[in-house]
Amino acid sequence: MKRRPFRGLRAILFKEFISVLRDPLTLFFMLFPPLIEMIAFGYALDNDVRHMSMAILNEDRTVESRQFIQRFVNTETFRIIGEFQNVEQLASEIRKGNAYVGLQIPPHFTRDLRAGHGAQVQMLIDGSNSTTALQALNTALGVALTQSVEGLMRETGRRHLPVEVRPQMLYNPTMRSPNFFVPGVIGVVLQIGTTFATAMAVVREKERGTLEQLLVSPLSRWALMLGKLIPYLCVGMIMAALLFGIMRFVFHVPIAGSVTAMFLATLIYVFALLSLGLLVATKAENQMQALQMSMAFILPSVFFSGFIFPRETMPAIFWGIGAVIPTTYFIELMRAIILRGATFAEYWRALAILSSMAVLLFCFCALRFRKKFG
Repeated sequence: MKRRPFRGLRAILFKEFISVLRDPLTLFFMLFPPLIEMIAFGYALDNDVRHMSMAILNEDRTVESRQFIQRFVNTETFRIIGEFQNVEQLASEIRKGNAYVGLQIPPHFTRDLRAGHGAQVQMLIDGSNSTTALQALNTALGVALTQSVEGLMRETGRRHLPVEVRPQMLYNPTMRSPNFFVPGVIGVVLQIGTTFATAMAVVREKERGTLEQLLVSPLSRWALMLGKLIPYLCVGMIMAALLFGIMRFVFHVPIAGSVTAMFLATLIYVFALLSLGLLVATKAENQMQALQMSMAFILPSVFFSGFIFPRETMPAIFWGIGAVIPTTYFIELMRAIILRGATFAEYWRALAILSSMAVLLFCFCALRFRKKFG
């Protein structure tokens, strides 16, 4: 008699759905923490540095110097916390962490400006935080360049710049950080929720001894693995729908592409994550090991997937690690579909790689399960 590869799938599905529904604690930790993490990460991850504290040392005290300071305030990148009497006080405020930036305007600032000489100002920037330091530097250079160009145009009588660049920002014209980060946050949050759930569920059955009862039942190993995966796949898709709802209605991220394609890519991604969780369960001997092994996949997914840092700038070894992580391709797909409105012909490669990963992970964990427990 020919053996069926998915013999007993219906029975194991019935049993697993009942087990999942009777385990409210697992459902709670699969659904509630990811929603909180989504909201927290969505608000916390923001490259738009605004209202940085700035200390002032204005030794000129003229209308021109005060107008120059006001230019910095008008950018909304800086906020003045106070004026100080000497450079030592200025440096002390930065050293204490009270100010990110110190602006020193020398006594002859206005005189040099009116005489046509180069008026110089000193800007002290706290470089211990590279993100705020780079933003402060770029904004300061922009303010100085704008004032310099305006002065030169007044002196020469020119009405137009010799060269003018007119940029057009595509797909995210307002440069909102949530539009860039939130689709990636969904990928990371889904990984945290789903990988833990399947790994812990199987290991818990091993510890209770109920897994051995399933092994002696007339079930194929493929049916057993698929039956354990599908209930969590349904819960994972419910969680994904809630996360997409938060993305759209809380963070107001527009969906430029196909919603169907977005959910199809998410379905494949969640299947890959659940297969990864099952693979962890075949290695772990207890729930603590399952937790630690699942955590080992989180940090590479955050740092090497392109979620925060562009992969093109990474050393080859870390680029390679990112290339074998499913989160990398899911984030690429989400940004292509949600932000750029890409069509299938434009994102099929990432979808094909993610689908191949999902199938290979499931086959590998099923074969390993057969080898270890069969």
